[in-house]
Amino acid sequence: MRILKRGNSNKMATDVGISDQGAFDTSGIGGQPAGLSTLFFTEMWERFSYYGMRALLVLFLTATVQNGGFGLNDATATAIYGLYTASVYLVGLPGGWIADRILGHRRSVFIGGMFIAAGHFSMALGWVATFYLGLALIVIGTGLLKPNVSAIVGDLYPEGGARRDAGFSIFYMGINLGAFIGPLICGYLGEKVNWHLGFAAAGVGMVFGLIQYRLGYKRLGTGGLRDLKASEKAAASRILLAVLGVAALGVAALVLLNLNGTIALSPLGVAKSLGFVIPALTLSYFGYQIIFGGFDSVEKKRIGVIFVLFIAAAMFWAGYEQAGSSMNLFAERLTDRVVLGWEMPTTWLQSVNPLLVIGFAPVFGFLWLRLGDRQPSIPAKFALGLIQLGVGFAVLAWASVYVGDPANPNKVSAGWLVATYFFHTMGELCLSPVGLSAMTKLSPAKLVGQMMGIWFMATSFGNLMAGLLAGKMESLGLVQLFGSVALWVGAAGLLLLVISRPVKRLMGGVQ
Repeated sequence: MRILKRGNSNKMATDVGISDQGAFDTSGIGGQPAGLSTLFFTEMWERFSYYGMRALLVLFLTATVQNGGFGLNDATATAIYGLYTASVYLVGLPGGWIADRILGHRRSVFIGGMFIAAGHFSMALGWVATFYLGLALIVIGTGLLKPNVSAIVGDLYPEGGARRDAGFSIFYMGINLGAFIGPLICGYLGEKVNWHLGFAAAGVGMVFGLIQYRLGYKRLGTGGLRDLKASEKAAASRILLAVLGVAALGVAALVLLNLNGTIALSPLGVAKSLGFVIPALTLSYFGYQIIFGGFDSVEKKRIGVIFVLFIAAAMFWAGYEQAGSSMNLFAERLTDRVVLGWEMPTTWLQSVNPLLVIGFAPVFGFLWLRLGDRQPSIPAKFALGLIQLGVGFAVLAWASVYVGDPANPNKVSAGWLVATYFFHTMGELCLSPVGLSAMTKLSPAKLVGQMMGIWFMATSFGNLMAGLLAGKMESLGLVQLFGSVALWVGAAGLLLLVISRPVKRLMGGVQ
C-alpha cells in the first residue's frame, strides 16, 4: 500500500474549507471540514476497486481457458501486470495537468471515476477485446482521479499546519481500508464464483464512490474549479472525453493485436523496452539539470540527493509491488490456504498489507515524533526500508526451500507470506511517507512540480520492473528469484545506510 502523507493545496479559485463567515470549516466529524468525509469514501471506494481487481489480474490471466482465464504464461501475464500498474502512475502527470488547465480538480475526479467504473464493467463482459479496453479505461480514469482527489484534500485546509496533517492521516486510512476490503470481496467473488463477477464487483464499488461523491459535491466548496463559462466547460469536457476514448481504444487495440501475434510487438517486449527507456530518460534529465540548469552548488547537490533517492525508491517498489504478481502466484500454487477444512481465496492474503499499515502507521508516527531530532535522516529511512524489504524476500526464499521439486511441490504455511508482508510493511512505513515530503524539501523552487513527477516516475518504473522480475519465476526458480531480490535490495539498503551521513551533508541542512 502507498502511504499518502501530505497534499498540495493547488488553490485555483476561492479557498476551500473556509465558511462564509471567514472561519475554518469545522462542521465535519471531529471538527474536520465537512468535505473530508466525502473524499474519504471516494478514495476508499476507488482503492477498493483498484486493489480488488489487481488481486485478481495475474490469477485470471494465468488461469487456464477451461477455468475461465486467458491461459497466458507467467512471463506474459506479469508483463501485462507490470505495464498496467506502471501506466497507472505515469498518467497521473498528464491527469494533473488536465485538471489544472481544463477541468479543475473536482470535475476531474468525477470523470475519472466514471472511466474507472466503465473499465471494470468492460473487463467483466468476458471478451478479450473488452478486457484490455477495460484496463486502458482504468489507467486513464485513475490518472484523472488519483492526483486530484489528494489535491482537493489539501484545499480543505488553507491554514495548513497540524490540522491538515491530521486530515491527511484520516484520508490515508480510507485508502488502506479500501485496499483491505477490496481483495476480500472482489477476490472471493472472482475466485470462488466467477472471474468476471469479481471484476464487476470492483466496478460496483466505484459506482458507490461516485454516488456519494456527487451527493457530497457541495461540501467541497468552489476550490479546484476552473473559472470558465458553462459552454466552455461543456466543450472542454466533450473534447477531453473524445480524446481519452480514442486513446483508450487505441491502447486496447494495440495490446490485443500484440497478443494475437498480428504485429511484432508483445507485452513482454514493450515492458522490456520501457525498462530501458525510463531510466535513460531519467538519467538524461538529472544530468541536464545539474550541468545546464543554472543552479548553484547547494541546489546541484540536492538534485544529486534526489537522484539517489530515486534509485532507492525504484528498487524498493520493484520488490514491494511483486505482491500482486510473483507473491500472488506463490500464494495460489504453493501456499496451504486451508482453514478448518475450507480453502481461503488466494486474494485474501493481499489484504494483509493494508491491515498491517492501518495497525502500525500510528506506531511509526509516534516513534518519529518521540525521537524528534534523533530520528534517522531521510536517506537512512530509505535505507531501512530497503533492508526490511530484503529481509522479507529472504523469508520468502527460505520458504521456497521447503517447496521442493517444482514438478511435485509441497505447499507451505501461509505464515511465511504473512511474515514477508510484515517486513515489507515495516519497510514501506520507513520509506513511503517521507518520499513526497523529501521531493518538496530538496527540489529547487522552479523544479518542485517536475521532481514530484520524478517521484511518480520511480514508482512507475518500480512497478514495471516488478512485473518483469515476477516473470522469471519459471526460468530462475523460486529460491534464486526471491533470494536474488533479497540480496540486491538488502545490499543496496546497507550501502545507502553506510553513505547516509555523506548524503545527508549534501542536503544542505534539509531535514
